[in-house]
Amino acid sequence: MTKPLVRVNTDYALLREEDLDTTPVLETRHLGIQFGGLKAVDDVNITVGRTEIAGLIGPNGAGKTTVFNLLTKVYAPTNGSIFLNRVDINGYTPEQANKAGIARTFQNIRLFSQMSVLDNVMVGLHNEIKYSFAGSLFRAPSFFNSEKIAVERALELLSIFGMESEAYTKASSLPYGAQRRLEIVRALATNPCLLLLDEPAAGMNPSETAELMENIRGIRDTFKIAILLIEHDMNLVMGVCDGIGVLNFGKLIAKGSPDDIKNNPDVIEAYLGKQKEE
Repeated sequence: MTKPLVRVNTDYALLREEDLDTTPVLETRHLGIQFGGLKAVDDVNITVGRTEIAGLIGPNGAGKTTVFNLLTKVYAPTNGSIFLNRVDINGYTPEQANKAGIARTFQNIRLFSQMSVLDNVMVGLHNEIKYSFAGSLFRAPSFFNSEKIAVERALELLSIFGMESEAYTKASSLPYGAQRRLEIVRALATNPCLLLLDEPAAGMNPSETAELMENIRGIRDTFKIAILLIEHDMNLVMGVCDGIGVLNFGKLIAKGSPDDIKNNPDVIEAYLGKQKEE
C-alpha cells in the first residue's frame, strides 16, 4: 500500500510519512549561475526529503545537468546557497561534497573500462578504506584487512543488482544496461545520503527501464537515502518519482506530484509549444 505524501509549503518537496519528523536532505535557495550574459540557472529553489525520489525534468538545454554540476560543486554558483543536511556547502570542492554525502552518475557512462567490475566498485569505497600510505607500501596487516573488508563490501553492493557473478569481468565487456547499473553501484559505494542520477535510463530498452525503476525504489528502501534524477523517459519519471520539478530556460516553472505535472499547462507548453488559438 502506498503511503501518503505531504506537501511542504510551496517548495519542491513531497515528504513520505517516514520523513515527516526529519530535516530535508537537500535545500537550494535562489540558486543560480551565469556564464557571461547567459543565466543558465536562475533562482532555483528546491527541497528534497530524506528518502524522497525526486525528478528534475525539462526540454533539452533547460539547465538540468547544470543544476547537478552546481550540487556536486563542479560549478560554483553565481548566487544562492546549497544546504546538505542543513549545512551550507558553498565553497566545497567536488571531493568534499562527495564526502559530505552527494554521489552522482553521468549522462555519458564514466567507468574505468579496462578495470574489473569489482575494482570499479572498490574505487568508490575510498571514503571507507582505512589504511595509511606506509601500510599499503609495506603490506602491513592493516592493509590486507582493509582490502578484505572492501572486497566483501563491493560484492555485497554488486549483489543488490545481481552482478556479483560478473565481479571479475572487465567493465568494458558488460552490456550497456549493466554498465549503467555498475555506475550506480560505484556511486552507492561512496555511502551517499543523496544520489544524483543523470539520465539513468538512457539507451535502455523497455524491459531494462522497468527493471531500473524497481532498482531505484530498492535503493531508496534499502539504503534509506534520497534520489534526485534527471530523465527524459516520462514513463520512468511518472512511475517512480514522489515529487517532480520542471526546468525551462534555467527557471523552475512547476513543482509537484506526477499528476500535478502532467496536467500543468506551463509544462505542456514547454514541451510541446504554445498552441495557436483558433
